[in-house]
Amino acid sequence: MDKEGTNTWRYAKAGAKVITAVSAEEIVVIRKAEAKLTDLDQVVGLLGNEQLDIIVVEGFRGLVEKRKDVLKIVTARDEDSLKITLEGIAQPIIAIAGVIGQQKTEIELEIPVINIPAEGKRLLKLVKEHLKTKEK
Repeated sequence: MDKEGTNTWRYAKAGAKVITAVSAEEIVVIRKAEAKLTDLDQVVGLLGNEQLDIIVVEGFRGLVEKRKDVLKIVTARDEDSLKITLEGIAQPIIAIAGVIGQQKTEIELEIPVINIPAEGKRLLKLVKEHLKTKEK
């Protein structure tokens, strides 16, 4: 996350528990975790005061794959890894993306396969539609 050689990296190496970097466009806060985060609710709880509509969580597959209350976008490199991933993941899945989105796939799917560079707006539309139906 933080790049080796930067001042914030040096502060972390020196033992700082919280590091803040401020620029004209952004504020970054790096907080050392006291304990290993093993629950998605813990991760989301860290953002509790932010008043966010959507939280995008990359990774944490083991924390989200069985949860039916978490909307998922599955990523895969190829058909074999996609098959393995889809075997163990609970709905809702609104899309499949990643490297496989840029390939032709022979797998019959009811879930749209999206090429993010070319169809990013389509994915955004799917997320918005899901949020609208959830509000009702």
